[in-house]
Amino acid sequence: MAQSELKGIMEDLESALGGRPLLQRRNTLSNVFQSLVDAFLVLAFFVLLIVLSVGSISTHHVIFGLILIGAMAICYDFLGIYRKNKSLFGKAFDLLLAWFSSLMVGVVALYFILSSQYLSGSFLAVFSVGGYLLQFFSYILFFLYKKSKSKKSKVSALIIGGGSFAQNLKVKINSNPWVREYVVCTVEGLSGGESDVDDFFDLIDRKSIKSIFFAVSMRQASEIQLIYDELMNRNLDVHWVPNFESLKLINPSVKELSGMPIMTLSETPLLGTHHLKKAIIDKSLAAIALLVFTPLIIFTAIAIKLTSSGPVFFRQPRTGWDGKEFLIWKFRSMKVHESESGEVKQATKDDDRVTSVGRFIRKTSIDELPQLFNVLEGNMSMVGPRPHAVQHNTLYSSQIKAYLCRHRIKPGITGLAQVRGYRGETEQLEQMSMRVESDLEYINNWSVSLDIAILFRTVFTLFSKQAY
Repeated sequence: MAQSELKGIMEDLESALGGRPLLQRRNTLSNVFQSLVDAFLVLAFFVLLIVLSVGSISTHHVIFGLILIGAMAICYDFLGIYRKNKSLFGKAFDLLLAWFSSLMVGVVALYFILSSQYLSGSFLAVFSVGGYLLQFFSYILFFLYKKSKSKKSKVSALIIGGGSFAQNLKVKINSNPWVREYVVCTVEGLSGGESDVDDFFDLIDRKSIKSIFFAVSMRQASEIQLIYDELMNRNLDVHWVPNFESLKLINPSVKELSGMPIMTLSETPLLGTHHLKKAIIDKSLAAIALLVFTPLIIFTAIAIKLTSSGPVFFRQPRTGWDGKEFLIWKFRSMKVHESESGEVKQATKDDDRVTSVGRFIRKTSIDELPQLFNVLEGNMSMVGPRPHAVQHNTLYSSQIKAYLCRHRIKPGITGLAQVRGYRGETEQLEQMSMRVESDLEYINNWSVSLDIAILFRTVFTLFSKQAY
């Protein structure tokens, strides 16, 4: 589709909306009803416990109840408790997090407002557990009810698009009991011929289609323009799910800017509070690790100095966040030597350049400990893609698609690729490709919990046979 055509569609939508934001949340009646049921169950259980424990409801009970319901509205909306379709375990975890966050807000607010502890620990324990179980069982009942009436109560939908992308969209829609559509058929695409278009609308009439999903790429979007006006005249819901499968997306998202929709295709995940959270955790853990490993660092430095000539530390330019170069800190594990023609050669399994001490500290990753200084300096993170030598970036960027995108986040001492075993020498291009794929997967799924999980897994990979 030409850029002018896409722009025309967006301008038509904007003018039709009269400035109203394009990004809209779809709250179904069942979602609203379930949230009201949960609020009722929590308040009813709260009142019952008060009556059984103290006999009457006082002002501080009312204040706590109102604050709790308000906190639930905010926390549950933020975590998408009534919008996201997840596994039973995933929903149980999200509900647990949202519920106890709401409770914490209520307890802390009550304390600051009344400057006293009006709810006993035993009361809160019973209320928190009981309230959570009531909501969880409520969710299960709603889920089973929606699933049993799934096809009967839904509107028929059709997907225009082919390949795995269209099939995945169909599976996602039909497996989600919370959405109002159910896909009954798919159409590969429209050629633009009059007979083809007539057959398409005949199919819509025969299948009683009420909702259309365009699952096409930007290049094929002319198909939207071809039949869009007629679809509107038939009072059908029309949705466009852009197919970006041909693009390597980096932390993609959909957002709004002054009422205009923005589809972000590549962006660092370290924005705003995310950057702050990662920086605080990184520097806190680095400082603690330095205190813990100071004796080991001193002992290693002495061993290197006594067993080989040359400096204790090895400094080399590496590429960091957003392509900025920095000097990495490492314990020197090789004999001092001159690189041939400035070429940086990777260490191999029986590399005669590696010293006896160097072989041990490389095997155990002790040579990486000085990079804690890089973390404190802000050049590196505890977790992230490993920083490669500048020369290696030049080499691989021309051979591996989106190789340089691994710099959209801070490099780390350890990373997802390393705990999966993609460390050490990369003899074949495929090995580096797998490492890069893991790095990009990490960037697209970054979270504090993922960093913590990788740090724990790192402990079990320190003695990997692939490190030497």
